[in-house]
Amino acid sequence: MVIALKALIERAQTWPEEAQEELAQVAREIEAGIAGGTYRASPAELAGIDRGLRDAEAGKFASEDEVEAVFSKHRR
Repeated sequence: MVIALKALIERAQTWPEEAQEELAQVAREIEAGIAGGTYRASPAELAGIDRGLRDAEAGKFASEDEVEAVFSKHRR
């Protein structure tokens, strides 16, 4: 095992349960990609997709100015 991974796993044992589950989910996604498996979205991800589709159907889109504001905020 890579030393950095082993150290991370040891530290992760002290994380809150929600953070540990998020790490486990990411690991499952990586594992599925390696194995060529099918990704299964979580209930929260499916709810987010449904919310986005409803918003798109309702014509709720960000303006160019709103999009630029977000990108500007996160550019370095």
